[in-house]
Amino acid sequence: MKPFLLRPVTKDYIWGGTRLREEFGKESDSERIAESWELSCHPDGECIIASGEYSGMKLSEFVRRYPAAVGKNFRSEDRFPVLVKLIDAKSDLSIQVHPDDKYAMAHEGDSGKTEMWYIIEAEEGAGIVYGFREKLTSGQFRQAIDENSLMDKVKRLPVKAGDVFFIKPGTLHAIGKGIVLAEIQQSSNVTYRVYDYGRPGADGKPRELHIDKAVEVTDTTPSQLFEKGNIIRKPGGSIQLLFSCEYFSAALINVSGEWSFSQEKDSFFHLLAVSGEGTADIGGEHFIIKKGTGIFVPAGEYECSIKGNCSLIMTDCII
Repeated sequence: MKPFLLRPVTKDYIWGGTRLREEFGKESDSERIAESWELSCHPDGECIIASGEYSGMKLSEFVRRYPAAVGKNFRSEDRFPVLVKLIDAKSDLSIQVHPDDKYAMAHEGDSGKTEMWYIIEAEEGAGIVYGFREKLTSGQFRQAIDENSLMDKVKRLPVKAGDVFFIKPGTLHAIGKGIVLAEIQQSSNVTYRVYDYGRPGADGKPRELHIDKAVEVTDTTPSQLFEKGNIIRKPGGSIQLLFSCEYFSAALINVSGEWSFSQEKDSFFHLLAVSGEGTADIGGEHFIIKKGTGIFVPAGEYECSIKGNCSLIMTDCII
């Protein structure tokens, strides 16, 4: 089965900017693009196949018809495991939290959300909210929300391009303004908003908060940072494991010349170009690579060659 391009789904949330259009070539009828869902079968935003034999077909329909393209153990009725996004934060995102699988399925009928951030670009002084400065009880957390003092309790971290953060379920977090990042996550859209700076939504009214559920699922111990894997250098580039968990793995491929490799996998992988330009030849298919290019490679055996000067995030799953 041949690899193919995907046409993403864009979201125009109030905090979004214009960089995904201007720098990554994304298209939207809206002036702003907050998120571009690059790999998604989620009903809130489904990618469309944009090249090859199945061009025009929803990715969800493709994986239903051809489950073996996802993985040898994947069934037509299974939930597609991951969602890959590009995010442009022109303004601060709300402080929020995601539940784990058990809570999300019981209360929302959806998966929980484990996610990873790879910082692509960050303006000077940009940062994120990443858990708490010190351990709180659930009661102290609720009190800080009620007294509007939550910002005094959270941990704020400066960020730079190349940083990676693991956001496990229960981690209070927020992306700060001036950041463009790639997010790899479980295929879920469950978010509990805790604090939103008192700003109005698109309808002019304050956006909904989800305080009770957030208090139930939030881990109020300080979050711990983690280390990326070692960089493996080969002629033509390098590869580095960014993060791996039970739901997905993500690695960064940096190409400076020609990077060739053989890939034999029992599950699919996805390539997302985050910088530079070049070409990719995978399984007999030729692709032009620029910032924002996304390629779905079905499970199977492939000869791959990437040429140019570019960086790509490779996401895969064990299915």
